[in-house]
Amino acid sequence: MNTPAIKSVAELLADCSVALSGDKIPAAVRACAEELLIDIAGLCVAARNTDYIRALIAGVDHGGQCSALGHSGGFSAEDAAMINGTAAHGEDFDDTFEGGPVHSSAVIVPSVLAACERFGRNGRAALIGTAAGVEALCRLSLVIPKAIHKAGFHPTSVLGAMASTLAVSATLGLNRKQTVDALGIAGSMAGGIIEYLAEGAWTKRLHAGWAARIGLHAARIGQQGFLGPRTVFEGTHGLFNGFARSASADYDAVTRDFGREWQMLSLTFKPYATGTMNQPYIDCALRLARKGFAADDVAEVLCETAEGYVHRLWEPLASKHRPANDYAAKFSAPFNIAVAFVTGGAGLEAFSEKTVRDPRILGLASKVRYVVDPDNPYPKAFTGHIKMTLNDGRVFEERQPHIRGGVHEPLSREDIERKFRGNVAYGGWSEQRADQFLRFARTVFTGRLDLTPFRS
Repeated sequence: MNTPAIKSVAELLADCSVALSGDKIPAAVRACAEELLIDIAGLCVAARNTDYIRALIAGVDHGGQCSALGHSGGFSAEDAAMINGTAAHGEDFDDTFEGGPVHSSAVIVPSVLAACERFGRNGRAALIGTAAGVEALCRLSLVIPKAIHKAGFHPTSVLGAMASTLAVSATLGLNRKQTVDALGIAGSMAGGIIEYLAEGAWTKRLHAGWAARIGLHAARIGQQGFLGPRTVFEGTHGLFNGFARSASADYDAVTRDFGREWQMLSLTFKPYATGTMNQPYIDCALRLARKGFAADDVAEVLCETAEGYVHRLWEPLASKHRPANDYAAKFSAPFNIAVAFVTGGAGLEAFSEKTVRDPRILGLASKVRYVVDPDNPYPKAFTGHIKMTLNDGRVFEERQPHIRGGVHEPLSREDIERKFRGNVAYGGWSEQRADQFLRFARTVFTGRLDLTPFRS
């Protein structure tokens, strides 16, 4: 008689997911899931008329059963998940998990909504799938923090494919074996290089949508008995060894107290429409802008930063001083600091072809330099620091010890709904349509899930 194999990470995670039920999900987690749905819907509508979403929609077939929020007609489940996920992450205004970092709901909410529409699952199933997927994605990012990014891959894309698969599996009620196979299959579909940083290409936007799409594919194939590797996460040729290139991993982080302690309750809802790590720097810049001096008065700017920020926000410094386009500007700390100081904000309007050519903004951005702080707590916390020296020798300095919108300074439900209203107005929805969606979001997890009223 063969000795039973030690349970793999995928098997342990599948056990946690299968054990979830609607009555085991705390009220705080349900409230968070509602807020994630509201935030993602607003972002989908805000991006619906962008050139990248128009290109994506033009590249898929129409006529399916599932909805792309803000767009007429229907799409296949896979395409709807991809469109909604890409739109939700498109302006980098979606939530983030500081420990990873990863973006969660831009991947999970679209895949769960598409699964529910395609297979007639109700709001209760959507809640289970959302909770399982978002929680799993947060936890997966804690296995080897920073390593996937350092290896040149996007954690939201790589880990999102796995969490999306778990979310769809939970939504559809797959059993343990089917879920494990689905996760194994997803491991061979995952990917996402970060070369978008070079010139501000659109592929980062697609990463969340593609990960959402993978969840539909992998879960459906696994449901039919297609075999996937049981050790997809921890195996010699598994996901983390492949994408993180490190044998030092805390696999217990994936399932330890899963369903009892909820990492997703520490998600950050972004107040600004830009990269996560820029957010504290923007707060510092806005406070400095209120000191009463102008950009022309500034002689030099020095910022302390984390080593993990450098290859994404700071280097090559010349291209960060003059971003190639409005999307590249979102991944430039000098530009973020300058645009916030000069315009007094960092919303959707702050990142445009007009602002990336504004001589006042570029002039200030060109004065920004950085120094690495070896004691910076990233990724456990996201911090900001700006020291401005004026032409007359005066020095002004601001620090931000945490990201606003996170656990230390969370946005309220009122703040999140206000952000939603601003985003859907930007995308062309009326106040009445915004009210209609908010009413839907307040009851969706206890009733029928119908997105057809929000297709245009």
